[in-house]
Amino acid sequence: MIFLYDNIAGRLSKREGLETLGAQTVWIDLINPTHEEDQHLQKELGVEIPTRAEAREIEASNRLYQEKGAYYMTAYVMFNIEQVNPGTSNVTFILAGNRVITVRYVEPKAFPFFVSRVERGEAACHSGASIMIGIIETMLHRKADLIERIQDDVDRMALELFELNGNTRHKKSNLGLYLKGTGRDADIIARAQEGAVSLERVLMYFANALRDRGEDPQVLERITAARSDVTSLSEHMKFLQGRTNFLLEATLGMINTEQNQIIKLFSVMAVMLMPPTLIASMYGMNFKHMPELEWQYGYPMAVAGMLISGIVPFFYFRSKGWL
Repeated sequence: MIFLYDNIAGRLSKREGLETLGAQTVWIDLINPTHEEDQHLQKELGVEIPTRAEAREIEASNRLYQEKGAYYMTAYVMFNIEQVNPGTSNVTFILAGNRVITVRYVEPKAFPFFVSRVERGEAACHSGASIMIGIIETMLHRKADLIERIQDDVDRMALELFELNGNTRHKKSNLGLYLKGTGRDADIIARAQEGAVSLERVLMYFANALRDRGEDPQVLERITAARSDVTSLSEHMKFLQGRTNFLLEATLGMINTEQNQIIKLFSVMAVMLMPPTLIASMYGMNFKHMPELEWQYGYPMAVAGMLISGIVPFFYFRSKGWL
């Protein structure tokens, strides 16, 4: 699917389909493009459109390069950040002349949000470079929202996990949930860090490309500000990664402690039941000559002996703090 955006009086006018490109067309957005759409654009612009497999290449030379006067930049981005498990994908920016071409196979909300910003007059759209930096800025805003959400989630779990006056039984039953939640947050942070590194590389290459082309200095200033935002977000993510690792270790430690308590309880109970078991087994032997068998008070004395031999270790272990 192809969407064409024309710059008309500082606003973006959207067109859909394989229409003729005009002089005012500054942004071409490809979403899950077909082979026919790729061929159409290649004829119109003379630039190659990378396939989905090519966009997934991890080598820097396959993500950031120049070909036939066009600059290709592929970024690893996250989308659907409102969901419990956000998705990840690659988005390719192609800077060709005064236009920017975006190739994507997902629909991050950063793109419609950027269009909304342009409609409100909060973002420029006079060139492909200004549109590209505007989309990246919106992505960074979305990434910051994701990090804030993860931080709130980590703070909540840390408060519940280390709360001394809380419901201990409820906390113990939720240790598995805390472990899964912390692991999920750690995975999201790791993917967000990978995305930040990818955006940092794209911004660096983007700035060099604009210097070579002699582009608007204001766009270069925005790129510098965006790189500062990426650095700030990366530092915050490193801090969150340390916290999630600490929570993971703490949760595992609590699970191990809980398991040790259960094993200790079973061990103490086994020791407590050893004397009564010994008495019961003695009088359960099937020998003919056992003096106590004919004793009138033998049975109640045996029961009393078993009770006393079980109660005494119980109070002893409790006084030692083992129960």
